[in-house]
Amino acid sequence: MKAPVQFHTARLTLRQPQLSDAETIFVRYANDPEVTRFLGWPRHRSLQDTEAFLQLSAQEWERWPAGPYLIISRADSQLLGSTGLGFQAPHEAVTGYVLAKDAWGKGYATEALAALIDVAARIGVTRLSALCHPAHRPSRRVLEKCGFGRDDTSTWRVEFPNLAPGVQQEALCYALALETGKNHAG
Repeated sequence: MKAPVQFHTARLTLRQPQLSDAETIFVRYANDPEVTRFLGWPRHRSLQDTEAFLQLSAQEWERWPAGPYLIISRADSQLLGSTGLGFQAPHEAVTGYVLAKDAWGKGYATEALAALIDVAARIGVTRLSALCHPAHRPSRRVLEKCGFGRDDTSTWRVEFPNLAPGVQQEALCYALALETGKNHAG
């Protein structure tokens, strides 16, 4: 089952990104060193980096039931950031989120993640996980508000290329078990 390419929450529209979004993504958040600090992908240094991400996104949408989404506010259509699902297997996906600085602290990440959890359950995902840098408290709070719990069954070491390129660092793994076909919104 495929995820919807666009859906709405009370304040947001989440939709599949298009190549025409590249410049806005680059300017709003992908090139911002502060915004990308704790992310698992390198800050975009050129518009071509963003275009390459969008091409990868399109491939993910073709290969799997879903892929990256862009978060857009309903009122003025300003791009706020992105979230999405990265599939490891048909029933297992990882998620994450990034917001432009002017969208921080307004509850958008929590609202988008709660909606994404519902989409994941509806398309058959039974385990949703996310990796988080231990020092990124706001991201940990979003995951916990949305029902994720720490998965301490193994030690996770990943590269955070915007903090220390090429260096493996500790990462916290959060996981959420889903019942497929159920609505998980609070």
